[in-house]
Amino acid sequence: MRIATWNVNSITARLPRLLAWLESSGTDVLCIQETKCTAEQFPADQLRELGYESAVNANGRWNGVALLSRVGLEDVVMGLPGGPDYDGVQEPRAISATCGGVRLWSVYVPNGREVGHDHYTYKLHWLEALRDAVSADATGERPFAVLGDFNIAPTDEDVFDPAVFEGATHVTPAERAALAALRDAGLADVVPRPLKYDRPYTYWDYRQLCFPKNRGMRIDLVYGNAPFDKARKDAFVDREERKGKGASDHAPVVVDLEI
Repeated sequence: MRIATWNVNSITARLPRLLAWLESSGTDVLCIQETKCTAEQFPADQLRELGYESAVNANGRWNGVALLSRVGLEDVVMGLPGGPDYDGVQEPRAISATCGGVRLWSVYVPNGREVGHDHYTYKLHWLEALRDAVSADATGERPFAVLGDFNIAPTDEDVFDPAVFEGATHVTPAERAALAALRDAGLADVVPRPLKYDRPYTYWDYRQLCFPKNRGMRIDLVYGNAPFDKARKDAFVDREERKGKGASDHAPVVVDLEI
C-alpha cells in the first residue's frame, strides 16, 4: 500500500497537477493539507473518476484537510477531539479514517505566526490535544500514522541554515518538545535520513529562488506506530513534484507499506 501526505496549498490551484500525480504515482491513500476551499467546492467528482473516495474537513479559509483513498474510507472523524478553539472556532486542521486496515490522520498543525503570539500558544495547545487524541492508537496493534504539515522542523538538520530561523517559530524548544511528546506517545518518524538527497526537505518558499538553491525545511512528517513502521518498505520525498509551473511550495512525502 502506498500512502502519501501533501500540502497542496490550494486544491483548486493544484488540481491538474494533483490528478496527474495520482495517476502516475500509484498512491492508494493521500493525506491533503491546506485545501483552501469549502467542502462543497472540493473536487470529489473528479477524484471519484480516478477511483478515490474523499473525506473533507474544510471551510474555505486558509486551512482545510482531506483524505483520499482507493482502498476504503471508514470510521471518518472530523476535527481534533478535545482540540482548542482559535478566535472562538475550531479550525479544520484534522481528519482521520481507516483505509485498507490502516488508521490514518491528516493534520495541518497551526503555524504559530511568531513567538509570543496567541497563535503560537494555540499551536502548543493544539499539539497537546493531538498527543492525547492519538495515544490509544499509537500503542495499539493496528498500523496507525499521523501524517501532514506539522509546521515544525524536528532538528537543526531539518532546516537549510539554523541561524536564519533563530528566534522564529518552527524551531523553538517548546515546539520541538511538543513534537517529542507526540513521539513519546508511541510514534516514530518513519521517513529515515539520509534519503536520495542529502537534505530531504519538504518545503521551499516561493521567494528568493529557495527551491533552486535548496533553501528548504523538513516540516511535512509521517509519524507511525510500531506496526506501521514495521510494515514500511520504502519512504521518500517526491522532490520532482515541487518543480515546474504551478507547483505547491511543498513536495509529497510517500511511504510504501508491505500490507
